[in-house]
Amino acid sequence: MALRAADLLQPSRAGAILEAFVLANFAFLILDVYLAHSVNNFRHAAEWVPLGFSVLATAVLTATFPSVARGRPGRLSHRAGLSIGFASIALGIAGLIYHLEGQFFEQRTLRSLVYTAPFAAPLAYSGVGFLLVLNRVAPQQSHEWRWWVVFLAMGGFVGCFVLAVCDHAQNGFFHRSEWWPVVSSAIAVGVLAMVLTDHGRSHLGLVLGMLALQAVTGLAGFFYHVSADVSGLSASLFENFVHGTPVFAPLLFMDLAVLAAIGMLVPAGEGPQVQVMR
Repeated sequence: MALRAADLLQPSRAGAILEAFVLANFAFLILDVYLAHSVNNFRHAAEWVPLGFSVLATAVLTATFPSVARGRPGRLSHRAGLSIGFASIALGIAGLIYHLEGQFFEQRTLRSLVYTAPFAAPLAYSGVGFLLVLNRVAPQQSHEWRWWVVFLAMGGFVGCFVLAVCDHAQNGFFHRSEWWPVVSSAIAVGVLAMVLTDHGRSHLGLVLGMLALQAVTGLAGFFYHVSADVSGLSASLFENFVHGTPVFAPLLFMDLAVLAAIGMLVPAGEGPQVQVMR
């Protein structure tokens, strides 16, 4: 009875909720990419690509969202979503290679991996792209839909672990608190891997508790990064945010916690029913 009460997401709404999640992520990436690439004032023309793509993806998904939310997207909406999804996956992989090309492919050392551009960051596009494709091609395979969402959330936490280790290694983990996101993301990966192994709902309480921990980690990290940037040495607050600690990076913990909750709270054996209008 308690588990049924925890099934907060209705199957008919789950697809629309995931679509809204993807749309919100693309919109947020506009600001995130702008700040990240402002470090060198978009020196290379290729750095404008993810910014332009984020704007395009946000506009397209906003236009197609009403039909998707009703569960009856037209053929054009369906194909537009697939196109954005596959393009986003390709963009994430290309961004990974582009970031690593700066130093790692030349020196091939652990030090060059740490001090290159945040190489795992572009994979956010691949993750969001996979979610969008999943929501388009497997809407009625509820069991698969649900666990693929959880699996992609786990993959995101793997990325959080890598980013936390590399970013904080740049200052040698000067503050003890910098170890916390490393530990927190490792816990998330372990718990979600356990859930994916047995596909049981007996771990729902444990998972929700873990996700609450990730939300706290994200909020605490965001506060810490904002405080550090506000206290920066530059006379311009904007310059402090651009050249200081990545202010939005900790919010990825909260973002992934929401994604994992979407997958975990969909009733077992059911899923979003979406019919493509011919």
